[in-house]
Amino acid sequence: MSLKALALNGTLKSSSSSDPSSTGKLIELIAEEFKKYDVHTEIIRLADYDIKPGVSSDEGTGDAWPDIRRKVLEADILIVGTPIWLGQPGSVCKRALERMDAFLEETDDQGRMVSYGKVAAVAVVGNEDGAHHVSAEVFQALNDVGFTIPANAVAYWVGEAMGSTNFVDLNETPDAVRTMISMLARNTAHLATLLQASQYPGEEG
Repeated sequence: MSLKALALNGTLKSSSSSDPSSTGKLIELIAEEFKKYDVHTEIIRLADYDIKPGVSSDEGTGDAWPDIRRKVLEADILIVGTPIWLGQPGSVCKRALERMDAFLEETDDQGRMVSYGKVAAVAVVGNEDGAHHVSAEVFQALNDVGFTIPANAVAYWVGEAMGSTNFVDLNETPDAVRTMISMLARNTAHLATLLQASQYPGEEG
């Protein structure tokens, strides 16, 4: 059975920017690898949308989050991609995670969050060391709001400290990054298939 993935590109650059997105490039490589496992990926560049600040599922007129939230919940797999800024996940990524805080209260009659049974992975790019710290922050947030994290579910690239080369500037993808992408796709698709067939148990009535 085919699986559906949604990738949230947390680059600070909108589609109208003339600068290419390193986060977008890494997500595209993951999406291509997913095809081996019959996973179709939709990519949303969050900076293109007016996602209001807040922690509810709908912050009113003009809020783009409700439509994105619907796609998150329709997907079997969620990929959260972010650049590293000031040693942290980017603000656009954080905005999306904050909006998913509402899942804590959105449960079924057995106490399961709406995100239960969905698998999440992370993609990180930057020019300073910090990928482990950033992925740890994003993983914890995703786990808090009900997503399941597979083994080795992160792909990242960081350039030389104080350097000027970005991931999108590389002529070839480094072997280590290809290996991470392969493990991420393989393990994430496998776990999503298992959870699709067998949902988590809920609270006893």
